Amino acid sequence: MSQAKTISTEEFNRLLLRLGRSRNAVRNQTMIYMTHWSGMRVGEIASLKIKDVINKDGSIKPEVHLSATQTKGNSSRSVMVPKKLQDALLKYMATIWTTNLERSLFISARTGGGFTSNSLGNLMKSFYVNAGIDNGSSHSGRRTFITTLARKGVSARVLQSLAGHKHLGTTQRYIDINDEMRQEAAELI
Repeated sequence: MSQAKTISTEEFNRLLLRLGRSRNAVRNQTMIYMTHWSGMRVGEIASLKIKDVINKDGSIKPEVHLSATQTKGNSSRSVMVPKKLQDALLKYMATIWTTNLERSLFISARTGGGFTSNSLGNLMKSFYVNAGIDNGSSHSGRRTFITTLARKGVSARVLQSLAGHKHLGTTQRYIDINDEMRQEAAELI
């Protein structure tokens, strides 16, 4: 099975522009931000409840604690929520009208209930297709997240922790290397 595509800045902006014109624009953009800005897996996003991301005072949590049942490896983990993602989540929260903190964070317009991992993965795949991005998938955001941070000099061990991987080798497979990165590294001498 081939790896998910790493998305360029131009493709990311095109994706957001396309989603901005979609029926559930704020929800759709926020789900994409979750993958690109926190590295969350699609199944983790589908499993989120409102209480997972919002504090009792209505502010957005700077760290989301995922239970073992919400993660791929059945090991609980924490996901850091950068300020720009907190802002996007706050904007999204203003669009939903509920006080039920047990409700799924993201609701399917088709079913009226929360997404499954598969249904959200399929929806995200359609986002990339509709934006004209070949081979984009729900995992592209996660791969882009890890590659972008690696390019900015974040150590592999920190990346492993952010990704929630048990093995460093798994994290390293996510990092796309290109000629520009190799040249930048060589110039550090």
